[in-house]
Amino acid sequence: MIVLGADMHKSSHTIAAVGATSGELVGDETIAVGDRGFVAALDWARGLEDERVWALEDCRHVSGAFERFLVVHGERVVRVATRLMAGERRGGRDRGKSDLIDALAVARAALREGVDRLPVAELAGVELDIRLLVDHRERLVRMRTALYNDLLWHLHDLWPEQTFPGCALLSKKWTTRIARRLGRAEQTARVRIARDELCHLRELSMTVDALEAEIADLVAEVAPQLLAEPGFGPLTAGKLIGEIAGAQRFSSDAKLARAGGIAPIPVSSGKTNRHRLDRGGNRQINTAIHRVAITRARCHPETKAYIERKRAEGKTNRDAIRCLKRHLARRTWHLLQPPPPNPINSPNTNLLT
Repeated sequence: MIVLGADMHKSSHTIAAVGATSGELVGDETIAVGDRGFVAALDWARGLEDERVWALEDCRHVSGAFERFLVVHGERVVRVATRLMAGERRGGRDRGKSDLIDALAVARAALREGVDRLPVAELAGVELDIRLLVDHRERLVRMRTALYNDLLWHLHDLWPEQTFPGCALLSKKWTTRIARRLGRAEQTARVRIARDELCHLRELSMTVDALEAEIADLVAEVAPQLLAEPGFGPLTAGKLIGEIAGAQRFSSDAKLARAGGIAPIPVSSGKTNRHRLDRGGNRQINTAIHRVAITRARCHPETKAYIERKRAEGKTNRDAIRCLKRHLARRTWHLLQPPPPNPINSPNTNLLT
């Protein structure tokens, strides 16, 4: 078997084929990004060995098109995180940096980690749509917040005696009043800017609300069992579904907790038995689980009792929340598992037995 490591760039991909047993270079190829280059790379790889695994540097948008092409054509593809290649570059015989050196580092890092232990690339489903919509909504919310603050200072400069309640500029009643007053004011440059910003703020709010409704519908269709849990709102559930991208990718809840930076890291030595906080992993998963934990600790009776038990054991409130997050990661993993196949609908089931 050979492992084909690929160093990904926007306009070209460099591929290095290494033997799975020896790790020696078998061949290399550089292709242009596009269907014609992808077909040439696949034909070249098929001429090297019948049994092969593609190890692609995980570069999100840069590697996405080539990854989808290979999966559609029945190739086995694994993803290699960029941080895993640093040791291979330092320990390699070839000094310096080039696309071929990086491609070799990808392939050898995959061999070192074990191709069976790396994330397997699959065709994206509705989870990708949810993640893109959630990310898009968060970007618009950040834009709206910046615009809100800027407009608020313009209004304070125009009417220093006027005070506004919290989130007044997102209220239809207040924005209507402000728009009328701006229309009656002397049309200076500041007034014109304030009117434009108020109009843009309204449009952003409408788009954000529409995205939230669309995300809620998708989440209710994909994982209604997650919405039934206390503390899981549509946006938090959508964030988890999109970032986890299929709980079946993780063979156990412990691996999901590790991927989200929720599981503690052992730092024991000799008679000392201790752990430290994991500050790595997917921080988006960690943030969503933390949001659920804080919500449940505030208003869910069973969670309140759990926190009190942990504090009675001598843990601080912060440590109790971390224990709760580990429990929630386990619960989330179980809830997002695909349902088992129905034997009644199986074509091989004999209905007479």
